[in-house]
Amino acid sequence: MAARFSRREWLKGVAGASVGALAGGASYGYLYERHRIEVTRTALPVSGLPDALHGLRIGLVTDTHFSRTVRADDITTAVRLTLDERPDLIVLGGDYVTWGGDHISRGDRGYVSGAAELLAPLNAPHGVFAVLGNHDDDRAMPAALAARGFIVLRDSRTRVTIRGETLEIAGIRYWTRRVEQIARVLRGAAGTTMLLAHDPSRLKEAAELDVGIVLSGHTHGGQIVLPGLGAIAARSFPVVAGLGRRENTSIYVSRGIGTVYVPVRVNCPPEVAVITLESQGV
Repeated sequence: MAARFSRREWLKGVAGASVGALAGGASYGYLYERHRIEVTRTALPVSGLPDALHGLRIGLVTDTHFSRTVRADDITTAVRLTLDERPDLIVLGGDYVTWGGDHISRGDRGYVSGAAELLAPLNAPHGVFAVLGNHDDDRAMPAALAARGFIVLRDSRTRVTIRGETLEIAGIRYWTRRVEQIARVLRGAAGTTMLLAHDPSRLKEAAELDVGIVLSGHTHGGQIVLPGLGAIAARSFPVVAGLGRRENTSIYVSRGIGTVYVPVRVNCPPEVAVITLESQGV
């Protein structure tokens, strides 16, 4: 994902170097840190947010990557932690499994139904909304999620009414990138709009369209964050993890639950994010 080498190549290289030169840190990242799921509670300032939506709490669970290297217990823990927070609505941000192609893991279709089943207990007063990531297929995964009662948004939009105010929730596919494509999804939206985009790079287009809220994952927070160097594998993204803002658009990017390419996290534990919307003047 960087200009001269892919995120996979970088993560493999760092993991190799870590095993050779920083064996203790790599072992910690493999045996412990990748399973140490945190609950991150964050206030997200939103321009022009109606008073009725001030204080709305959103649970964000993303990048579970259920696979041979991401165990079911981690996803079950993430679900429990989310439910313990009692959010008003829940967003599932994509990459529920790890797929093949040129990836290291060739994947297994059996993980699709398994991933959806592990997430099935999630519920919230105003619903659970899901988008797909670049590791998710366009048929089996959305069908499995929908069968568990989740609203899957694939270049589509839905509307919820909360305390008399409208919240538009739009979700786009990973490959939906051009501003005119996203504008079609948003056409006719009224009131506060929240865009669910697996890739935080869509912050640019969202700002052009004056979208108030963007929720994303995809980066894993860099997954391996080195002292003094940071998350090199994710430097190409406008926001690697946590809060960001561009013009009137606020974004939160979750570090996610699982791992890809190497089953290691260093200085970047997995997270369940609980985001509270706060009013901010334009």
